[in-house]
Order: sequence, then C-alpha cells, then structure tokens
Amino acid sequence: MSEMRYAVLDKDHNVVPLDIDDREAAMREWGRFFEDTENRRVGVDEIGDVRVSTVFLGLNHAFFSEEPLWFETMVFGGDHDQDMERYATWEQAEAGHREVVRRLKEGLPPWEE
Repeated sequence: MSEMRYAVLDKDHNVVPLDIDDREAAMREWGRFFEDTENRRVGVDEIGDVRVSTVFLGLNHAFFSEEPLWFETMVFGGDHDQDMERYATWEQAEAGHREVVRRLKEGLPPWEE
C-alpha cells in the first residue's frame, strides 16, 4: 500500500496528499479540512428506496492496490446494501457514480459481477 495516508482536496477537486511526517499533525490538518469543507460530496442519488452516495474519504483506502484510493461510492438499501467501489480521482468517482446510478435504474447490479 502507498505510504500516503491522509489527503485534502484543492478548489479544483484534485487530491493533495498531506506530506507531513508527524502523523498527529497530518491527522489534525485532515480533521480541519473535514470540519470546514462541504465540497467533499461527489454525488448522491436516490432510486426508489436505494441511495447511492459518492464521497471523498480523505484517507487512502488502497489496502490491496498500489494506486491510492481516496473516493468511495456506496449503495444504501435494496439488494446491494453496503456494496461499494473506490476510486483514485474525482473524475473516476464521478464516472463511477453515474454508472452505478444508471445500472440501478435499469435494474442491473451496481457493478458487473
């Protein structure tokens, strides 16, 4: 897994890893970003009683990947409750969110199996 653990977003939605050696200082900076920034939501849609939410996590969730994964789409409700996918960039997250919404509206599973 990549060593980059915490990140924030700049005004153009680019991921800016916090290159701070002191883990506690990085956590404080990350926490300040999340307190003051509402621009972390990539998308949220409801399809009947199912909700699809895509957000910037600010934590690298690349547990089994070399590429940092900073964004997550999750399905809430229905047959695919808690199913999720992660992405490296805002653009990938937007595209992934749109695709999940499209697939669910068509009665398909959120991701190809």
